[in-house]
Amino acid sequence: MKCLVTGATGFTGGHLARWLARAGHQVRALVRPGSAVGDLDEAGIELFEGQLTNAGDVLAAASGCDQIYHVAAVFRTAGHPDSYYHDVNVGGTVNVLEAARRLGCERVVHCSTAGVHSHIEGPPADENYRFQPGDIYQRSKLEGELASTAAIQRGQPVSIFRPCGIYGEGDLRFLKLFRSVAQRRFVMIGSGQCRLHMIHIDDLVDGIRLCGSRPEALGEVFILGGAEAPTLWEITETVADIARIPPPRAKIPVWPVYAAGWLCEKLCVPLGIDPPLHRRRVSFFTHNRDFDIGKARRLLGFSPRVSVREGIERTIRWYVSRGLMTGLALLSRTESLAYESLAYLPVA
Repeated sequence: MKCLVTGATGFTGGHLARWLARAGHQVRALVRPGSAVGDLDEAGIELFEGQLTNAGDVLAAASGCDQIYHVAAVFRTAGHPDSYYHDVNVGGTVNVLEAARRLGCERVVHCSTAGVHSHIEGPPADENYRFQPGDIYQRSKLEGELASTAAIQRGQPVSIFRPCGIYGEGDLRFLKLFRSVAQRRFVMIGSGQCRLHMIHIDDLVDGIRLCGSRPEALGEVFILGGAEAPTLWEITETVADIARIPPPRAKIPVWPVYAAGWLCEKLCVPLGIDPPLHRRRVSFFTHNRDFDIGKARRLLGFSPRVSVREGIERTIRWYVSRGLMTGLALLSRTESLAYESLAYLPVA
């Protein structure tokens, strides 16, 4: 089968594209000119330079492909106007759907985000939980998902997945949190009892594979998460245990930090500067993100295998092997060398 993957130069799309290639599929990646593509080229992935926002580029990239895995998106980055999020996360999705329709592709697998639900009251939440996007990224991702839902209603073969917090070897989003705990600088904002549902990249790729291969996935939306949804305290305690240090206990109230985040946004965002603190980071400590993955289990046979403990340890070991976390007594020299031989993935 020939597959087009968008977002293959990123963390999730890169793992997916390489998995598809290893599984024997012909894989083409739509990449922006000038992107770092060495690892994709080495994996035997065909590279097609173009822009997701250009309908002609997307149509040409999808030509001859049986399936499209649409993973590309603009994440939260300072300096972009709201219109840019809409152009990529909504307009790019529309371009993918239209190209697939015109070419008769047998399936589009669209990556949304569990963030479209924002804070979960009375967790866990399933796919029918209300939408309440909290920022431009989540709003634009929701619009992209709704465009995919509209395509389903028109009879187009599409499946949609909403991943929980993605992490694993090669990703840097949890580096700051894990490193601050390991360096004994972490301070909890609030109670620490909110839950954060994460999914290791290996389990996520398995879930995406099922969305692309199971007939039950067509026309459906699935939340993909790990088997556990730990509290923030449990996550920090796990990191501390792996780092062989006492767990953090310091905490501060939410409101002064939230106020400081609001002020940073007002001063930095108009200048195109990423604020050192903003309200979204504070919401990380206050929002419940606990989901029910029962639908994916029932319809797809989805069964996440990487526990929170294993996933965090593997991620930290990757950070250590890349020199991103230092001074930790995690591994003997023999263990470290053995692990480094496996930790071949590039930083996305």
